[in-house]
Amino acid sequence: QVHLVESGGGLAQAGGSLRLSCALSGRTFNVDVMGWFRQAPGKEREFVAAIIRIGTSTYYVDSVKGRFTISRDNAKNTVALQMNSLKPEDTAVYYCAACGRGCRVYDRSAYDYWGQGTQVTVSS
Repeated sequence: QVHLVESGGGLAQAGGSLRLSCALSGRTFNVDVMGWFRQAPGKEREFVAAIIRIGTSTYYVDSVKGRFTISRDNAKNTVALQMNSLKPEDTAVYYCAACGRGCRVYDRSAYDYWGQGTQVTVSS
């Protein structure tokens, strides 16, 4: 079992920045991909970004490219999402997720482990 705990959400103004962090514990050797998803009220949970645990590959949804950066620290078993130039439409609950080798990084159903979520609210 892998446990994920997010932190760092909160309130920001449009154009501002927030940094989310996710701490992994448990059987982390099974994890190959770590991702961030978000869910706004009344909408489905959507892919935001993902990073491969070994290597440098990163993936982003088009709406956050150039504004968000995902990074990892394997020694500390953490993954972060730096969010810059925030927009009101970025408001959502953000979830950290993890899956094993061969995971389809954009597909939320492929992720085996999820955090409890952290609220991000961007005011205009």
